[in-house]
Formats: sequence, structure tokens, C-alpha cells
Amino acid sequence: MKIRGLMMDPVTNMPIVILKDSGNNVLPIWVGIYEANAIALEIEKVSTPRPMTHDLIKTLLTGLDTGIRKVVVNELKDDTFYAVIWLDRNGELISVDSRPSDALALALRLDCPIYVDESVLKSTKVTNQVSNRVTDQDLRRMLENLNDEDLGRYKM
Repeated sequence: MKIRGLMMDPVTNMPIVILKDSGNNVLPIWVGIYEANAIALEIEKVSTPRPMTHDLIKTLLTGLDTGIRKVVVNELKDDTFYAVIWLDRNGELISVDSRPSDALALALRLDCPIYVDESVLKSTKVTNQVSNRVTDQDLRRMLENLNDEDLGRYKM
């Protein structure tokens, strides 16, 4: 999947990272303000006077001759997404538990693939059909039908 953009949820006023694959799958992930800012800075290629946390992690990984093979949003439990960062060090794969927002921020900085487990996509579709807690039907429809013009620049 690719990060298609960031937007604000009009219901909760929280940032949403929009992931989209080459087909019709769209996965909105609600994140915190600071996490959204870390992602937005990299999307917009904004440089900061001092390294941000994800930039520091990138520098550490590079210095340790370790790359990121991929990040995977691998679970949805109690309306919370979980992710795994797959590190590659000298051919050895190491999995690291992560919040999706951190995994996505690192994936952007290190240009590695982003995956979502099929079970998460299926679970989200089921959740979207039965739950009105996070958002209403209109927002769900809007997220499913997003196009490039809908995804403007994220503003803090």
C-alpha cells in the first residue's frame, strides 16, 4: 500500500493517515497529532533544524548497517491497529513491534514497502459495516471513494 495523504476526521477532529493499494482497498488509520506531524514532515520533505525522532532512528539504523525490509499493519484489536517493522541486518530478519504511525513514518524515510495483512482489511470492512462508533456512514463512503484531488496538503 501507499500513503495517499493525511486528512482530519470531521467527527473526531483527529488526523487520519489514508493507505490505498493499487485496487480498491483503502485503509484509514487514526493517529495522534504528533504522529501525523512526523508523517506530514516527510511527505512534504520539510527539513527541521534538529533531527526528529524518526530521523534519529533512520540515522541509527543506517549507522548499524541495518535496513527496513518492510512494515506490516498486522492486526486490528479493540479498534487499535498494530504493526511490525521488519529489520534486515546482514540477511537476518528481525521483527519489531510498532505503532502503525511510527512504522509508516519510518517507511517513508527509508523508502520501504508498506503492507496490510488481509485479515486486517477484512476485519476493517466488517467493522465498518457494524460500527458507528468512530465515524458515520457518510465519512466511510467518502474515505472509500477518495481520489487525488481529495487529498490536499495536511496542515497542522
